[in-house]
Amino acid sequence: MPIYDYKCKKCGYRFEKTQKITESPIRRCPKCRGPVSRLLSPTAFILKGSGWYATDYARKGKEKKIEKEDKPSAAKEEKKEKK
Repeated sequence: MPIYDYKCKKCGYRFEKTQKITESPIRRCPKCRGPVSRLLSPTAFILKGSGWYATDYARKGKEKKIEKEDKPSAAKEEKKEKK
């Protein structure tokens, strides 16, 4: 279940609430019963380390392809030697 951040418009109290996505937002502050607004918060999902496309897979694929194009295959070399 997601955790939502709220802030009271009257007293400034900030709090978190674990709610289902289908639940309606909280409307009143638990301290002063004033109106609250739901805040936008950054996600906790962070991509760290190697293994992500932009840093690893994109380069590895290109390097392998370049190596294959630069080196003639063994079968082609044998045909050239026989001629």
